[in-house]
Amino acid sequence: MTTGRVNPSQTLQDVGISGVENAHYNLQEPALIQHAIRRNEGELGNGGAFLVTTGKYTGRSPKDKFVVNEPSVKDTIWWENNPPMEIDAFNQLKADMIAHMNGGEYYVQDLFGGSDPEHRLNVRVITELAWHSLFIRTMLRRPEPTELDTFAPGFTVINCPTFNSDPAKHGCRSDVVIAISMEQKLILIGGTEYAGENKKSVFSILNYLLPEKGIMPMHCSANHAIGDPSDTAVFFGLSGTGKTTLSADPNRILLGDDEHGWSDTTTFNFEGGCYAKTINLSAEAEPEIHATTHKFGTVIENMVYDEYTKELDFDDDSLTANMRCAYPLHYISNASESAIGGQPNNIIMLTCDAFGVLPPIARLTPEQAMYHFLSGFTSKVAGTERGVTEPQPTFSTCFGAPFMPRRPEVYGALLRDKIAANGASCWLVNTGWTGGAYGTGSRMPIKATRALLTAALNGSLNNGKFRKDDNFGFDVPLALTGVDAGLLDPRSTWSDKNAYDASAEKLVSMFADNFAQYENFVGTEVLAQAIKPK
Repeated sequence: MTTGRVNPSQTLQDVGISGVENAHYNLQEPALIQHAIRRNEGELGNGGAFLVTTGKYTGRSPKDKFVVNEPSVKDTIWWENNPPMEIDAFNQLKADMIAHMNGGEYYVQDLFGGSDPEHRLNVRVITELAWHSLFIRTMLRRPEPTELDTFAPGFTVINCPTFNSDPAKHGCRSDVVIAISMEQKLILIGGTEYAGENKKSVFSILNYLLPEKGIMPMHCSANHAIGDPSDTAVFFGLSGTGKTTLSADPNRILLGDDEHGWSDTTTFNFEGGCYAKTINLSAEAEPEIHATTHKFGTVIENMVYDEYTKELDFDDDSLTANMRCAYPLHYISNASESAIGGQPNNIIMLTCDAFGVLPPIARLTPEQAMYHFLSGFTSKVAGTERGVTEPQPTFSTCFGAPFMPRRPEVYGALLRDKIAANGASCWLVNTGWTGGAYGTGSRMPIKATRALLTAALNGSLNNGKFRKDDNFGFDVPLALTGVDAGLLDPRSTWSDKNAYDASAEKLVSMFADNFAQYENFVGTEVLAQAIKPK
């Protein structure tokens, strides 16, 4: 049986799937929720949100992601970061997965990766779970119904959680697998119900394809000034650094919270929705994001709730600290309908410093910006990846190493050239700890972060006085009205100054050791800004 709307010349048979009993094409939200409830995949929550759990995997499995070692990409993939899978192993994986799917019921969504029609990618996502189809329909860009009549996929994603891969047969690491074939234009996902693998696999593809067109793919959120798309800001950062929270500024227009491209004329969202962490989310601090958790079609993932009232518990992380909600962009009142802005004139690099050493904001030169972009320092926060239960300091190049198929220098050079061409201002913002390291200090006050960002974006922060940071060499503001001046000097917030100095020395050494891998690939101007131990 086939239901839904589809280009009749583009069906599952095009990827060799011929034995599926029921195929549902491009069902919309009400139908997908009906199917998911019929199949006992989750429960209907308050306001029509859909409540699901993802079993033992509540975060991404980055060590189970592979790129097929094919002739056309052999010299362009960053293999140290993207473990190879041999062609024969991938073909066996594909054959076994399709055989496993025979006789089943599957859901197909034809979607766009990218809001800019000139640069978007047609993506077909085939899922075993109806709620996965709801999730990816929320997260990518939804074509108009008439566009489906001629839709032809550029890439296809097949997600089959009940299929477990075999390392001996399939050249993978465990029973979970995410395998990408650039030549077959196919992504296979098996063994995990965590929905984030769907969207990040598409992001990985765009990160490979767009640099060939001179477009900078970015793991960032973005917004622009009300009535002025040319005043666009991007917020680089890994999960847990505040991309979603800080870009959802009621005084600016939201482009998106996670994935964007920077072309010669635009900043454009890759997605049509947001995937926000909900741990400790409150109606007082984040009223619009909180409100989405009670709206129709929002996917509530791995949250504890009352079985009778269906009220969500935003403080209970017993399932995972990585509990989330996925909602369409238009659920945020100030979201851009087009999700397209101008080229960025402010670049913010967000970091969650578990050492408690970095200031809440610092001004970067273009060379320092490239240094910190390649360094990608932050702390992985609890639950984002399997096995992470407390903040772990890490360096994730380009603030998104797990999603970068090409070598870091490719993205670094694109950023350098675009900053130079556009004259963007660059800032490093620490949303991590102050007054001590993790376990001793406290998280940076969100009100202070917002005030500093507002002053950076409207230009007023540049008018104040700055000091040169002794450890990192960047400029740190001395004062801002409404912000405790002590926060701007991290050392002063520590009761034990010697402990701060020791922590700073350790972090500086970590930066230096990490950046050694890039010293042969960057220019002398960037090397001159490299952080060196005292």
